Amino acid sequence: MSGYLDAVSNGVVVFDGGAGTTLHAANLLADDFGGPELEGCAEVLNVTRPDVVETLHRSFLDVGADAIETNTFGCFSVPLGEYGIADRAYELAAAGTAIARRVADDYFRGDGRRRFVAGSIGPGTKLASLGQITYRELCDAYEVQAAGLIDGGIDLFLVETQYDLLGARAAINGARRAMRTAG
Repeated sequence: MSGYLDAVSNGVVVFDGGAGTTLHAANLLADDFGGPELEGCAEVLNVTRPDVVETLHRSFLDVGADAIETNTFGCFSVPLGEYGIADRAYELAAAGTAIARRVADDYFRGDGRRRFVAGSIGPGTKLASLGQITYRELCDAYEVQAAGLIDGGIDLFLVETQYDLLGARAAINGARRAMRTAG
């Protein structure tokens, strides 16, 4: 993390672009996701089509991005549960992070300029503020995702697109719990 903090204190750090639109442009079929029941679950591509995810990251680094976001926006038990794969949150988060880490490190070895991997944590599909899920359940789900992101090799967390303050708080606290556990 100190490398990232040094980079932002010394200038502008350019992040990647829209993963969803880039993945959509790949014209993926149900089989790419692992079958019709998983079609549309971008996070499962981390294990079913890691080549597509790698191409996504490389496309952003090729045009000069300094930081790439992991393909883990909805990679926690709440949204994954809608596909029947809630138990795969850690696996998919770690796999998605490992792809981004490998690509970022390849570019560093190529030109000596460090690239950063931001662990993407999105809002999910249930709001604690509306009572659709408890704060504790959401925090626990984010902790599992964050553990996978840490173990996969992120440089920083990116809690993004949160529109529920309790959701944002749960994401931050879940990440903090995972950080404590990881030491």
